[in-house]
Amino acid sequence: MKISEFTFELPEELIAQTPSKERGNDRLLVVDRKTGAYQDAMFCDFPDFVEPNSLLVVNDTKVRKARVYGISETGGKVEFLFTEPVSDNSWQAMVSRSKKQFVGKKYVFNNPEGQLYANATITADNDGVKTVTFDRNIDEEFFIKCGHVPLPPYIKREDDFNDESRYQTIYARDYGSMAAPTAGLHMTEDILSRLKAKGVEIVHVTLQVGMGTFLPVRTENLEDHHMHTERYHVTAEAAEAINAAKKAGRKIVAVGTTSVRTLESCVDRTTGLVRSGSGATDLFITPGFTFRVVDQMVTNFHTPESTLLVLVSAFCGRENILNAYKHAVQERYRFFSYGDATFLK
Repeated sequence: MKISEFTFELPEELIAQTPSKERGNDRLLVVDRKTGAYQDAMFCDFPDFVEPNSLLVVNDTKVRKARVYGISETGGKVEFLFTEPVSDNSWQAMVSRSKKQFVGKKYVFNNPEGQLYANATITADNDGVKTVTFDRNIDEEFFIKCGHVPLPPYIKREDDFNDESRYQTIYARDYGSMAAPTAGLHMTEDILSRLKAKGVEIVHVTLQVGMGTFLPVRTENLEDHHMHTERYHVTAEAAEAINAAKKAGRKIVAVGTTSVRTLESCVDRTTGLVRSGSGATDLFITPGFTFRVVDQMVTNFHTPESTLLVLVSAFCGRENILNAYKHAVQERYRFFSYGDATFLK
């Protein structure tokens, strides 16, 4: 299939630039994945659509303040988006104006008070992904002190204090992601409590959101696109709960495409059982994929011609998704990270 088959017209003003005034106060488009029928609702009503005794899987990764500005030797301000560590003092990063930031170039990183925090040098370049080596060990303190919330580029503003909480799920645990698992941003304590009151079991998995989730497809044919790997972890307790629910015929509801990719990456394709442990996945889910774990999915609206739009099309049917998105545009739903949600059931 061609990536051009996964597009739709989206007015720019429908791209959400800020979160809703209150977490969970968003719209919800409920879509029947078999028939394509859809229903307008509010996300606060989400528990009403979940079958009793289902199992809800959430991604508990925590967004790192991974966007950090360095100063070049000539005094220019350069944006670094750090993706993952290579060693204690080296990190991979995507860098603004990448071709001008070459191997051997040096930078200074200051804290908010303008004081020197670290010096660094680009020591490698792998197809535009730089290796940045610092003169000291770099841990989470560097990002907390010097970094910014890595809002996606379609949000046309600088991050502010509000983003530090709103671009984070309420159940986020360990830092590691360069983007939020945005479907989970809608969840509130009240919504989770109402789900539990219906007998819905909630388990956590972790996928550290990286370049694989959001990099664009640059090939015409889907089969030519290769996903970057992203690290995941599934505890023995989570795997046991998921497998028990599947065996009992209970619905598995994944919150977000990252939860979907985690579950479908660590399932044994023969037995259908989810394996516990840590790993890395480059799974690209396209139409024709057999979902062995996930029965239903909560997810935001995704960008045209993206791997995420392809994934939900594989889950729900391309025509069903494009028809639902057309309706969402007509009804002025808010799109992307801080936008509204869909429940594909």
